[in-house]
Amino acid sequence: MARWRARVLKPPGPLDVAARGLQGQINRMIPERVHAAVTTVMEGLTRTLLTGADLTTAAALRDAPLKERDRRAWAAIDGYRATAAVEGGVAGAGGFWLAVADFPALLTIKIKLLFDLAALYGHEAETFSERLYILALFQLAFSGAEHRAKVFEGLEAWDARAHPADFAHFDWRSFQREYRDYIDLAKLAQLIPVVGAPIGAVVNWRLLERLGETAVNGYRMRHLAP
Repeated sequence: MARWRARVLKPPGPLDVAARGLQGQINRMIPERVHAAVTTVMEGLTRTLLTGADLTTAAALRDAPLKERDRRAWAAIDGYRATAAVEGGVAGAGGFWLAVADFPALLTIKIKLLFDLAALYGHEAETFSERLYILALFQLAFSGAEHRAKVFEGLEAWDARAHPADFAHFDWRSFQREYRDYIDLAKLAQLIPVVGAPIGAVVNWRLLERLGETAVNGYRMRHLAP
């Protein structure tokens, strides 16, 4: 846990700073109305996924040791990584429009994985506070160093604090911007002819791996909290 926490809170390195600078330049060239439209789409899609009854398919696992929860969690992650890799490979081989379709498909796979992991670690994903935790884990996995530190602070001592009853005060603009900036440069390579398919498969595999590792450690942190 200490090693994972240190990686999460590690300040940005030179490559991180350079990538964020490039992405910042790109963002400044994009009209504000485009940013607003992306935020609206991202909010609508994420709200739909987080409130969809079809995602809560597994009952919370009760009375299992942490070692068994971890074993089952990594088995689930393996399955989702394989699914995401196949989906990314197909999208990468299909050109621009399939690559565009990869965005909502991959987001659905990621959220579904988080719901399954919540159940494996004994939490009821039907509760709104648990869905907020899922959203926070998502942000923790796919944010820049500065925003990641803020999200991590909000996750500590989660069960000892009160939480909002709705999304009214959630910062959707920061959520979509951090997610988009994190995956944009990697996913753009998926549009390259010939190599788009293997790149899409590898990128999706790595994104699911990062999300799974983040979620497992996030739930370990809650399990081990005093």
